[in-house]
Amino acid sequence: MFYDRFALLCAQAGVSVYKACTDVGLNRSAVAKWKAGATPNGATVAKLADYFQVPVDYLLGGKRPVSDEEIKFALFGGDGEITDEMYAEVKHFAAFVKQREKEKREKS
Repeated sequence: MFYDRFALLCAQAGVSVYKACTDVGLNRSAVAKWKAGATPNGATVAKLADYFQVPVDYLLGGKRPVSDEEIKFALFGGDGEITDEMYAEVKHFAAFVKQREKEKREKS
């Protein structure tokens, strides 16, 4: 449900659902419609996604995108500083493995 994701983003941002609406120029009555199960139009969803700095898909119920910092922590276990060069090397290796596996599937 749209409202649930919207309310979660508001809570994470430390703003009320009504403040978020007024901040992006929406009528506060929209919240009641969303609580009742309505989904806003595309332009409204885009405004809110921009406001919360999340992809539209996430606001509509998709999975939360994973940040580079979370990926770095998962890959390196949070040990020490991870340079951009180290992260680029890991991404390059991942692309290599992906291509290798694609080629294996194509041969079989």
